[in-house]
Amino acid sequence: MGAKTSKRRGREPPHSSGLSFLEVKEEKQRLRRRIWRLLEQRQAALFPFPVWGRMPNFVGSDVAAERLRQLKEWAAASVVFCNPDYAQKPVRERVLKDGKALLMATPRLKAGFLFIPPRDARGRESYLATIKGAFRHGTALPLERAPKPDLLVTGCVAVDLEGFRLGKGGGYGDREIREIQERFGRILVVTTVHDLQVVDKVPVEKGDVKVDIIVTPTQTYRVDGKES
Repeated sequence: MGAKTSKRRGREPPHSSGLSFLEVKEEKQRLRRRIWRLLEQRQAALFPFPVWGRMPNFVGSDVAAERLRQLKEWAAASVVFCNPDYAQKPVRERVLKDGKALLMATPRLKAGFLFIPPRDARGRESYLATIKGAFRHGTALPLERAPKPDLLVTGCVAVDLEGFRLGKGGGYGDREIREIQERFGRILVVTTVHDLQVVDKVPVEKGDVKVDIIVTPTQTYRVDGKES
C-alpha cells in the first residue's frame, strides 16, 4: 500500500511570525470548531457524541487502523503506545490481535499508563482495547517502569502535511508523547484521522508535538520526505 510523501518546508511557530499567544490559541479553537462542524455536516462522525470537545471518532476509523497495520513500522514493533480515545480503539484492538504489547495512556494521564501484554488479551482483545477493559485487566505503571514503545499512536482533531497536530485543547496528547520521548528518545509518531481532518495548516506554538505519518481511510502520508 503506497504512501504519499510530503515535502513541504518547515515553518516557525506562528507567534514568532507576529501572532500573539492569545491569537494562536484563538486560531486553534476556530480550527477545532470547523473540523467538528464539518464532521457532523458530512455525517463522518461516530459515537461518542457530541463530537464537540473530543478527539472525534470517525467513519472509517477501522479502515485507517487496517492501513496502519500494513506499515513496515507496525510489523517491526513489539510494543505500541496508543492514546485512549475512541477513534483509536481499532488501533488498540489490532495491537493486541497482532500479538503486540499495548501501552495506553489513561484519560488525562490521571492514573499514568496501563500496560497489557498480548498473552493477557487472547480472545478478549476488543474488550481490553476499551478504557474500561484496560483499567480492569491492564497493569497501571509509572512511565519509569514501562517498556520502551517501538511506535507511538496519537489522535488528533486536525493535522497538516507538515505533521503539526491539533488536539482537543487540554495538551494531554502532546504531554503523553513528550514524556515518552524524553524518557526513551526519539520514537516514530503516527496518527489515524478522517480525510476531512487533514488541513492545509495547523496553528503552531512552541513545544507542539509533530507526527511522522498520517493515516486516513484512503491515504497514508509520510512527513518531511521520509520514504515508505
